[in-house]
Amino acid sequence: MPAIPPATAVSADVTEIERDLTRISYLTSRVRNHERLMALAGVSLDRAAVALLRQIADSGSLRPSELAAGLGVADSHVTRQAQQLEKAGYVTRVPDPDDHRAQHVQLTSAGQEAVDRIREASYRGMQMALAHWSPQDLHELATLFQRMVGDLLSQAEDEADGR
Repeated sequence: MPAIPPATAVSADVTEIERDLTRISYLTSRVRNHERLMALAGVSLDRAAVALLRQIADSGSLRPSELAAGLGVADSHVTRQAQQLEKAGYVTRVPDPDDHRAQHVQLTSAGQEAVDRIREASYRGMQMALAHWSPQDLHELATLFQRMVGDLLSQAEDEADGR
């Protein structure tokens, strides 16, 4: 496990952002919320499977190692999930176009339909929660979230590379 960097002054804003992200993570990952989302979408998948399906839908056909990097999880986690999703008919494995010894994981039509239904149910819930926000505020939040996710992924990649 990497050592925690030496203590530096942390701004009050960073402290508040970290606290709020922890609360958002808790609120969005509660089992009850996931079960409600699956019921609304008419799909029965666990949270890890949903995350993988959404990653494939966003990224397209990729090797399991590339999917794992995009999710920030171990390759073995993606391999196990992909096997379960393949058995359920949501994904299939296809030869890597650049290296036919390797395989990509891609969505089947059933997998794409499941992702679409999950996203639609999720979008409706988010829209209801943020209905009173102005379009400008929503745009600013979306822009800042994209930037933050990019920075967090870069940091995770740097840590994985030992930098």
